[in-house]
Amino acid sequence: MRQAIDILIHARWIIPVIPEQKVYENCALAIADGKIAALLPSAEANARYAPREEVHLDRQALIPGLINTHNHAAMTLLRGFADDRPLMEWLEEHIWPAEQQWVDQEFATDGSRLAIAEMLRSGTTTFSDQYFFPDATAAVARETGIRAQIAFPVIDFPTPWSRSGEDAVQKGLALRDSYKAHERIDVVFAPHAPYTVGDETLEKIAVYAAEAQVPVQMHLHETAGEVERALAETGERPTERLLRLGLLGPQTLCVHMTAVNDRDMELLQQSGAHVVHCPKSNLKLASGFCPAARLLDAGINVALGTDGAASNNGLDLLSEAGTAALLAKAVSGDASALPAHQALAMATINGARALGIDNVTGSLEPGKSADLTAIDLSGLEQQPLHDPVSQLIYTASGQNVTDVWVAGKPLLKNRQLQTLNEAEVIQRAQMWRDRIAGHSQ
Repeated sequence: MRQAIDILIHARWIIPVIPEQKVYENCALAIADGKIAALLPSAEANARYAPREEVHLDRQALIPGLINTHNHAAMTLLRGFADDRPLMEWLEEHIWPAEQQWVDQEFATDGSRLAIAEMLRSGTTTFSDQYFFPDATAAVARETGIRAQIAFPVIDFPTPWSRSGEDAVQKGLALRDSYKAHERIDVVFAPHAPYTVGDETLEKIAVYAAEAQVPVQMHLHETAGEVERALAETGERPTERLLRLGLLGPQTLCVHMTAVNDRDMELLQQSGAHVVHCPKSNLKLASGFCPAARLLDAGINVALGTDGAASNNGLDLLSEAGTAALLAKAVSGDASALPAHQALAMATINGARALGIDNVTGSLEPGKSADLTAIDLSGLEQQPLHDPVSQLIYTASGQNVTDVWVAGKPLLKNRQLQTLNEAEVIQRAQMWRDRIAGHSQ
């Protein structure tokens, strides 16, 4: 007698990420109660299971859902707002003033809907977000079905969301309490950067994070100038400062890390901290180059993030993986650096490890959540197909994503969003464009 299950997905290729370097052809994924029950040949699956729903992906590669480990979701509403400017000018003269004027609960809600719609359409099933009004982003993540780590921003000066670092910490802890039992949403700490948060606040966050055993995400070594200023003012590199304050450890996500010397490498290795690489944003802002291949070779976990759409200008993590692979080759001068399988791992299991959820998602293993992305590789641009993983990284993009599931629930079906109204999302985004443009005239 065949075993009853919820879904049986047959795919031309299944790329589980774990085990490494594996590509299964003409196999199926069995899903029960939102989790992966088995990965096996299609003929065997048909004999063993009686699915409530059967899906055939004859042209697609089925991979773990992509994990965007660093984002500022609501900043989609500032996409293209202040392009082609260096980082600190971009921040201090354009982005920060615009945020003070426009960012509120409504802005965060509409911007998060636009970002989540874009991420789902390009294959992302989990994202980590760091932005103002994190309660609004968490609510949108909850209603849309995506998996999210909400990293609430802590800054020592007044922001649209908080009056001070202490106010931000207390608001964030209250938000964390409200989601502590949620199966898809976690709330963690995000001190913004070494130059916006003082020692006293960072020490408090270190204590809270250690007690709760939760991740801490921070922009770190984003530019060489940031490191040089820190050395001039304190005599310490930012990594050394975090170590002194008890904030550099296996729970720490160091976002950007474009300025890395041997001492930083040593501290990252010894502490077990993670690096989040945002190649397109760093390229666009001319912030520098994260030495991703060298970090990975040193045993340091490197994940991928898009950063916000105001500095990218998109949230396509598959495209980000391709850029990371190409950039690693250019930076190292080695064409074999960061091969396609490793780039895919950065976009999936490495992100899960950084977020502390690799027991839940990041690979297609029995027992893990059925967070899945299907990518059509039948197009002219992918032909002839010698190696599906190579084509995923070097020729595919989010435009090739056809279907997405989170915990076995379809959130994108034949390129159609299932939990968001695309026309309404676009209308709201255009309303914000008109509102901001009208004020600036």
